[in-house]
Amino acid sequence: MKYFVIDAFAEKVFQGNPAGVCILEKPLKQRIMQNIAKENNLSETAFVYKEKEQYFLKWFTPISEIDLCGHATMAAAYVIMNFIEKMTSVVTFHTKSGILIVEKKGNLFEMDLPCYMPEKIDVIEKVTDVIGIKPVETYISRDLIILLENENQVKNIKPDFDKMEKLNIGLGVVVTAKGKEVDFVSRYFTPELENKEDAVTGSSHSSLIPFWAKRLQKNDMVAKQISERGGILYCKNKGQRVKVSGTAVLYMMGEINIEY
Repeated sequence: MKYFVIDAFAEKVFQGNPAGVCILEKPLKQRIMQNIAKENNLSETAFVYKEKEQYFLKWFTPISEIDLCGHATMAAAYVIMNFIEKMTSVVTFHTKSGILIVEKKGNLFEMDLPCYMPEKIDVIEKVTDVIGIKPVETYISRDLIILLENENQVKNIKPDFDKMEKLNIGLGVVVTAKGKEVDFVSRYFTPELENKEDAVTGSSHSSLIPFWAKRLQKNDMVAKQISERGGILYCKNKGQRVKVSGTAVLYMMGEINIEY
C-alpha cells in the first residue's frame, strides 16, 4: 500500500504534527491496521479507502483506534488532493465521528469538525498535584481541559505523568490560557504517547474553540499549540460545528509491504 508521512499544521518539515497516511485498495482487518500503526510509531496513522465514490477514514494510535483525529484528517486530505485526485479541492470522509469535510483554501486545509462545549468540573486539587500549579478552572469534554492564568504557565509546566496516568479523567489532558500574540495557546498531554505530549492536536480544538469563543466573545480566532514542534491553527466557531485550518507539508512517501 502507498504510505505517506505528512507534517500537519506545519509550514516546513520538522514542524507541526506528523501523521502517517495509508492509502488502501480495500478495508483491512482491525488487527492489521493496529499492527501497522504500532510499527509506524507515530501519534496517529490514518487509513483511507474509497468505496462507491466515497472515502472512508479511520485513525489508530500505536495502542488503539480513536474516534477523532484532526491532524491525521488534514494529512489524509493533503495526500488525496496532491497525489490521488489532484483536481479536487474538497474531500468528504466517512468516520466514527460522522461526516468530516476538508476544503483547500489557498495554502490552507480547512477541516469541518464537531463542536463539543466543555462542562466545568471541580477537580482542581487533583489537577494541581499532577501539573504542579493550581489552575484557574477545570473542565471536561472528550479531554480534561485545564485553564491556567497565562501563556508562560502553559509553556513552563512539567506534568507528573505517573500521576496523570492515574487521573482517569478524559482521553488526554489539555492545558490552555489566553495568548500573547494569538487568541489562545494550549498543550496536549497523554501518557499513551511515547514522548507524552502531542505536537499539534486538531481534535482538542473541537472543545477549545467553543470554550474560547465564549470567553473572548469572538468566533474567528488564531490559536497556537506551544509544544516543542509547535503549530498555528486558524479557528472558526460555527455553533454546532467548528472549522480548523492549517498548512501541511510532505515529509516522506513510500510503500508498506505486508501479507494479508
